Amino acid sequence: MKTLAVIQHTSAEYLGLIEDHLEGRRIRFRYYRPFTAGGRLPTLQQCVDGLILLGGGPWGAVPGARQLPRFEEEVALAQQALAADHPVIGIGLGALILCRAAGGNVAPAPLTFEALEARRISDDALAGFLPERYPIVRYGCDEAVLPEQARVLARDTHDAAALFQLGERGFGFSAHPGIKSAMIEDLIMEFSEAPTDPQPGLVLLRSQQAALEEALKSIMTGLVRCTDLMGPDAGESSAVR
Repeated sequence: MKTLAVIQHTSAEYLGLIEDHLEGRRIRFRYYRPFTAGGRLPTLQQCVDGLILLGGGPWGAVPGARQLPRFEEEVALAQQALAADHPVIGIGLGALILCRAAGGNVAPAPLTFEALEARRISDDALAGFLPERYPIVRYGCDEAVLPEQARVLARDTHDAAALFQLGERGFGFSAHPGIKSAMIEDLIMEFSEAPTDPQPGLVLLRSQQAALEEALKSIMTGLVRCTDLMGPDAGESSAVR
């Protein structure tokens, strides 16, 4: 039975709709919460089956007061996981950590909450399962400056990388593909820093929820195939909390 190590950076953001897709495929996942008292990061050995780095709300990647605590430690862990050919999936802030781990950089950008459309730019992206066009909802700050070896699989409305691939089994999503409106609401309540007037964005997110869920079906099919998360030893799965 495979177990993914999932690093949370806030109480509000978790795997969301992705949980159901993993459980349905009998892939387990264990959350690590380094921001809590006594919380810790997983070891490299605990990332053998795969590492998922989640978003961080207003936490950023650029050095300064807003940079995620233990950011460099997570970059080092992701670097080791990539070198060992373990699957590494970065989402939002996690994608910035993945980018840095692969030799890229990050650029400062304000906290943003917006609904966008992503368009596939490679027909074989995610083994051909990435939708040609699909909605994304981004909540976060700072931007990835991708290394030369990164392969952009999809771009958003602003022509920024919505999904990129590093090596065979490293994937970075600029926006959470399994987002739920309740997660955004909780992020707004969890931090003093929040977007100005987020209500219109929440209304738009709720109206696109069904389309997000539909796109996630294909995204997860391709992602699981490309990262080889399904194996002959897979058994009954559940979350380890």
